[in-house]
Amino acid sequence: MSKSVFITGKIPRVGISKLKEKGYAVDINPEDSIATQKEIIQFLKKKPYDAVLTMLTDPIDLRVFEAAPSVKLYANYASGFENIDIAEAKRRGITVTNAPAALTSEAVAEHTIALMLALAARIVEADEFVRHGKYKGWQPMNFIGTDIMGKTLGLVGAGRIGERVAYYCKGLGMKIIYNDVMRNDKLEKEYGAEYHDSVDEVLKIADVVSLHVPLLDSTRHLIDEARIRLMKPTSFLINTSRGPVIDEMALEKALREGIISAAALDVFEFEPKTVPGLAELQNVILTPHIASASIEARNQMAEMSAENIIDFFEGRVPRNKVSN
Repeated sequence: MSKSVFITGKIPRVGISKLKEKGYAVDINPEDSIATQKEIIQFLKKKPYDAVLTMLTDPIDLRVFEAAPSVKLYANYASGFENIDIAEAKRRGITVTNAPAALTSEAVAEHTIALMLALAARIVEADEFVRHGKYKGWQPMNFIGTDIMGKTLGLVGAGRIGERVAYYCKGLGMKIIYNDVMRNDKLEKEYGAEYHDSVDEVLKIADVVSLHVPLLDSTRHLIDEARIRLMKPTSFLINTSRGPVIDEMALEKALREGIISAAALDVFEFEPKTVPGLAELQNVILTPHIASASIEARNQMAEMSAENIIDFFEGRVPRNKVSN
């Protein structure tokens, strides 16, 4: 009997094609929206699926496992997997995989640079100004921004994405400092980065702070009110990692009161919602969790997810296994 796979959301065709080429029966959620847990359970009860390709927004826990006892693999279409109850999956002998595509790092790094430059040149404010018919002609003091060259980038987290951000910032003529749980020799040798053994020191010195840490108990509210107050009043804060790394209420207050100059967020503490007042501020750029949304990265993620399923069905250890 052919193996069957359910995909909870739309992904690039390249991943679906890989599964179908193997002769697997593939069903895809027909709705172009984020599936609720109730909807996912309803789909899974329709037939005995062998694997599910899940999205980062899908809450996969005991209720889903009990509703679909035939499913032995959940292949998450994301590098993260905090949406899946890994401990419960392990107890039930269910395998979980992720898709840490290398091109995702490139896409996130490029998005980080785009946000930084947009803050510096006040691009979003200026665009809105023109669209609302307020532009009446050139004025020397209109939307004065700041140069990036010569400024100091402070990386909090210096893994693959942090490295790529450093690569681009070095080319822009920025000095680079960083903090991480481990020193990064490549960062120091190739980009002249300077290591600091505390997050606080990075925040005090940097003109642009860019966050690239995973969401752990130790990083939840890593950037809180006290740490925001360590930053320069002229500094920028950029988050393309995980929303709860920042205390968003404290950030809204700091932006409103001018404690720091500006911020750019691609992720939010209470995603998809933002804390009251944040979206009304002119000194913040908000993008809807799209930092990794390049064609190249999304295609690679789809291929990796499909390959994890194929490995599992063909008796191999999936190359991106995170449980069991």
